[in-house]
Amino acid sequence: MKFPRNARILRSHFDVAPFAAMFFLLLIFLMLGALLPTAGIPLQATQLQPPAAASLPGTDQPTVAMAVDGAGNLYFGNQIVSERVLMNGLIVAKRTARVPITLIIHADQSVTYSNLTHLSLLARNCGITNLLLATLPQVEEQSGKQ
Repeated sequence: MKFPRNARILRSHFDVAPFAAMFFLLLIFLMLGALLPTAGIPLQATQLQPPAAASLPGTDQPTVAMAVDGAGNLYFGNQIVSERVLMNGLIVAKRTARVPITLIIHADQSVTYSNLTHLSLLARNCGITNLLLATLPQVEEQSGKQ
């Protein structure tokens, strides 16, 4: 069998329309996917970020996080939980860690001091003695001089 020497693989012009259609479909799916709700904690609309603070200690040990809002709802593992479920989760986290763990509390700004004290005592009853409140690093103002 004899093959032609100048065989052309692509004998017609390159059609861009199918690729453009697939691109726009992919774009539509990504835009619709961005509208889906994500799991999170509903904190006050004006106070979504923790307060900013400078020179606060951090930790390099393993951590477990929980959150509390102004209504007193407790969040652990991205779910609203009761105190009993929170205590069980903290006990499990304490038992699985090989070194002492730190509890990080993400608190809404309307949470009272007595609620934070109650949570720290609850953590201490579970065997967690290190506790930190979540904050953001303080942003320094940049001067216009360069």
